[in-house]
Amino acid sequence: MPAWPGGPCLECGVDMPPNMIHCRECRALLNPELERDSVEVPVFVPLQELDAMVEIEPIGMFVGCPKCSQELKINKKYLGQRVQCKFCTADFRLDPTLPTLAQADVYSKCPHCEQELRFARKYIGIRVACRFCAGKINIVEGGR
Repeated sequence: MPAWPGGPCLECGVDMPPNMIHCRECRALLNPELERDSVEVPVFVPLQELDAMVEIEPIGMFVGCPKCSQELKINKKYLGQRVQCKFCTADFRLDPTLPTLAQADVYSKCPHCEQELRFARKYIGIRVACRFCAGKINIVEGGR
């Protein structure tokens, strides 16, 4: 069966380019040799959604109080400043050069489900999945 050579539609007269099956205006079959049942309509197969890899930075860290050893969750904006323990009210400087601070766990929020995530520093720079929603996350160090 020859392909549509191009020209005016047989139903509405609008000029159609070659190799068309249906008229763009009236949707009539352009080739008289075709029948409605002879044109196969492909089965709709939805594409798999692509998971978005979102980069997040740690919001803060978990630090032990030097006086009472209770664990404190402190935002990174307080690095280098004096902070106060909420348990024993002792104040101390949150020194970014301390080796214990360099190994402290950090926290951030999942960009997919907004749950708070706690992770060890060894996961910074590694792609991980949220334990709540399995959203793909790339943890990056701040300042990038």
